[in-house]
Amino acid sequence: MSSVLVLGGGFTGLLAAAAASPDAREVTVLERDAFPEGPQPRRGQPQARHPHFLAPGGVLGLEQLLPGVTHRLLAAGANRIGVGADLLFRPAAGGWLHRQDTGRYGISCTRQLLDHVVRTMVRERGGVTFRPECDVVGLLGDGRAVRGVRVREQRLGATEVFEADLVIDATGRGSQAGQWLDQLGIVVPAAEIVDSGHAYATRVYRARPGAESGFPLILIHADGRSGSPGGNATLLPVEDGQWLVAIGGTRGMNMPASNDDFLEFARERVPHPLIGELLAEAEPLSGTMTSRSTCNRRYRFDRVRAWPRGFVVAGDAASAMNPVYGQGLSVAARSANVLRSGFAARGVDPAAAVQLQQSICRAAQDPWQMATSQDRQFRGTEGRGASVLERVQLRYGERVFQAASARPAVAAVVSEVMFLVRPALAMGHPAVIAGALLGPRRPVRSEPPLTAWERGFVTGGRVA
Repeated sequence: MSSVLVLGGGFTGLLAAAAASPDAREVTVLERDAFPEGPQPRRGQPQARHPHFLAPGGVLGLEQLLPGVTHRLLAAGANRIGVGADLLFRPAAGGWLHRQDTGRYGISCTRQLLDHVVRTMVRERGGVTFRPECDVVGLLGDGRAVRGVRVREQRLGATEVFEADLVIDATGRGSQAGQWLDQLGIVVPAAEIVDSGHAYATRVYRARPGAESGFPLILIHADGRSGSPGGNATLLPVEDGQWLVAIGGTRGMNMPASNDDFLEFARERVPHPLIGELLAEAEPLSGTMTSRSTCNRRYRFDRVRAWPRGFVVAGDAASAMNPVYGQGLSVAARSANVLRSGFAARGVDPAAAVQLQQSICRAAQDPWQMATSQDRQFRGTEGRGASVLERVQLRYGERVFQAASARPAVAAVVSEVMFLVRPALAMGHPAVIAGALLGPRRPVRSEPPLTAWERGFVTGGRVA
């Protein structure tokens, strides 16, 4: 039995601790913030006040790590979103996807509720110690092996040493792993960057009377085919009868400067005004919160020639995607399940770190490809341009999404790939290829496939 240090007590760190606890003698989570007692935001929680959707792939991965977690989240007020029965999706290619019950579902709730439930379940399992309010300042070890970390306690200012057989960096986008490895003499390739300059703004609304439960998740993606900046919008039903609404745009599009501008943006600057129409009579519960932390960034740690024993980088610390595409939580679950499988097979073996790191990087490949292929279509995107193959794949994807607006078999596969239930190779399914070649059976659906109940809220009608 070995000891494990997890750096970061966010979603990825909690899942890494859950993955390690059955096979380790002790697991210690080092976190720079103080943990709240309940489902409250904490200072270092990434994008805490913005929408987070635990997609079906993430739900499956989370249940493997913490059986029963879905029930706990729903009991705490989270919403079950059937894909695509409870999902209205207009992709960048235009046309609303065909709506049907696929049997898959995701979870929508605030990020603070999600982390609170997961943290509570990890504590209940035992074997995990939490050390809050401490900053990791560097790794212990050399170019061959990492043996622990140096930590500075925030309250006392004292430096402490924590030794372990395995260190897992789950510190997210702000990870210093590249610098730490450089200090040990390990050469890490420069980060790969694809940045569309995306920015977005979020407001909390009280759901319209009668729509406090059972209302669909709405996703409207930006269309970059015109060469102009593109706008997008998301309406996420969360706990307590609230809607979390985000609007955004790529480089060159100004974000709303006031609360009044927010509604105008949702109506006029997005490919379809559905969300703006829903908000016209909804009560805002917050001001506007903005974010520009949307750059796609990954480190190819799998290409480091001499990866050290005893060190692994997981989640956003290794591969961070534009959060607009809703993949981050699912990628965190994928990373943790790589660890869980590795520990179950070999125990917490420091020598297995290189294989674990390579597997974690592979687990993020499909989400990275999907996010960056979309962002590369926007004018002004920074980073390597799309290759010939990637441009062909993007055009193929556009044809597939257009077909999905009227072909249920295509829509079912597309939704499972997009939400990380199936690998991207499933886009080569015969039904999908046929749909791309034949196109939709009828003109692309320009209006959302609303139920009569949902349409009542758009038109201002009141539904009992």
